Amino acid sequence: MSPDSSLPSAVDVVVIGGGIIGAATAMELASEGVSVALCEKGEIGCEQSSRNWGWVRLSQRDPREIPLMIDAIKRWEGIDQRLGRKTGFVQSGLLFTARNARRMAAYEAFAERLKEHQIDCRMVVGREMDDVIPGHAMKLAGGLLTPFDGRAEPQLAAPAIAEGARDEGAKLFTRCAVRSVETSAGRVSGVVTERGRIASSSVVLAGGAWSRLFVGNAGVALPQLKVLNSVLRTTPIANGPEQGIWADGFSLRKRADGGYTVSGGSENLHHITPDSFRLARQFLPALRAEWSSMRLRLGGRWREEAALPRHWAGNERSPLEQNRMLDPAPDDRSLQRALASARAAFPVMADCEVVQSWAGMIDVTPDAIPVISEVEKLPGLFISTGYSGHGFGISLGAGRLTADLVTGATPIVDPAPFRLSRFFDGSPITLDSGF
Repeated sequence: MSPDSSLPSAVDVVVIGGGIIGAATAMELASEGVSVALCEKGEIGCEQSSRNWGWVRLSQRDPREIPLMIDAIKRWEGIDQRLGRKTGFVQSGLLFTARNARRMAAYEAFAERLKEHQIDCRMVVGREMDDVIPGHAMKLAGGLLTPFDGRAEPQLAAPAIAEGARDEGAKLFTRCAVRSVETSAGRVSGVVTERGRIASSSVVLAGGAWSRLFVGNAGVALPQLKVLNSVLRTTPIANGPEQGIWADGFSLRKRADGGYTVSGGSENLHHITPDSFRLARQFLPALRAEWSSMRLRLGGRWREEAALPRHWAGNERSPLEQNRMLDPAPDDRSLQRALASARAAFPVMADCEVVQSWAGMIDVTPDAIPVISEVEKLPGLFISTGYSGHGFGISLGAGRLTADLVTGATPIVDPAPFRLSRFFDGSPITLDSGF
């Protein structure tokens, strides 16, 4: 997509980050008549927003996210019509499979949560599984099927939503890193970009994996680490499953081209960096909970992040300009394991070929739910980040909620669970047992 060329001298809101969260926020703000400049250091959707699984998922969500995710899916249902562009959204359903009674019991408990919200879901057992996913070769106790869930195409969605923001009046600037936030009388008064200054009374940081570094330069603490997830896509496959599938050892979802996106079911990699030690105490409960699925690695990423400056001035070239796009190498071994598991589960995949593999950096918080919040110590600065691998699907609801906070409108859901201050006000930091 082609960016706008002339940087405005002033707008109501500057949105930092051109991923799907930033794009959705800009679209919702602009639709309310708010003047918006969206600034992206690289290209629209070039990092995790285009590298995720493409799931639009309510199933196995943290209970605190459920109301926001319900709103998001309802917005996905009409998004192509709203935009006049394709995002690839299909309400295909999602199946979480279980090999044992313990997992089935956990799914049954989650199904009860969804019924409280009048969401269609059902437990699938025995021969029903063959009707839901014909041709599978898995030995299963059953699974949880949620027809409300769906899928979309990450490479299409963020650019389409960004163009939708521009249709509403937002200005889009790529390769335009915001270096710093300016303040006056104790509140936000503008930003300094690599192309110049933009006056603004409100700033939304939707910087994904870069958010902690950016707000740290402004004196704001944000506990956030990066986790690497690897993904591959296959050639088209006839007679494969229509639903998204989660199983022990793999996940998959059908693509618009007839191929499949495949990844590990719950396998993630954390490269140890200096922030791993700075935030060790806050992330210790998460590490304990995810120990079986988390692998740690010490290598080049330590050197790269240790070399990044943590403080810089608005007239200095920032580390964001030195890193236009996070493009980590995929973990090929984990992908081969996932593909082998998927082929064993679905024999129709036996002859498919791998067309492409890639990896992305997931922005993770200690409790694995996002920060969608104004910064109390710096009025006018709002943060929308830390989606912990759940951001693609929830993006349309998150964009609306963020816009509500900025404009002072009645929020679509209670924003309290997502406040930044929960990490510092003595509140217990809890992790849900969901996926």
